[in-house]
Amino acid sequence: MEVINSTGRRKAAIARINVSEGKGQIIVNKRNYKEYFPTKQLQYVIQQPLNLLEVNENFDIKVNLYGGGIKGQAEALRLAISRALVKINPENKPALKTNGFLTRDPRTVERKKPGRPKARKRFQFSKR
Repeated sequence: MEVINSTGRRKAAIARINVSEGKGQIIVNKRNYKEYFPTKQLQYVIQQPLNLLEVNENFDIKVNLYGGGIKGQAEALRLAISRALVKINPENKPALKTNGFLTRDPRTVERKKPGRPKARKRFQFSKR
């Protein structure tokens, strides 16, 4: 199997990954993913598509992550892994799609409007 490339995005985070056959290592920015994502919750988010298809130990994944916060990066990585698994085997698509792993979450931060302190917040109204 050759190397499969894939991209995932969430908020301002972008994950570019290379998937190859291996022993289940996930390297994020030249560090182990458990070191890069210290909380169990974020590690679980990354493992979700691999656990669903039961292919945890089949692939080595090298990740280049940048932008956004730690949660956005984890969800971008989940999308990239899901897309790569579909490229490897198109029969995986229905299972991943029903769990929502192939849907790119379009929600981003709303821009700040002029004359306001934040996007929707207003300054305190004074009658006099």
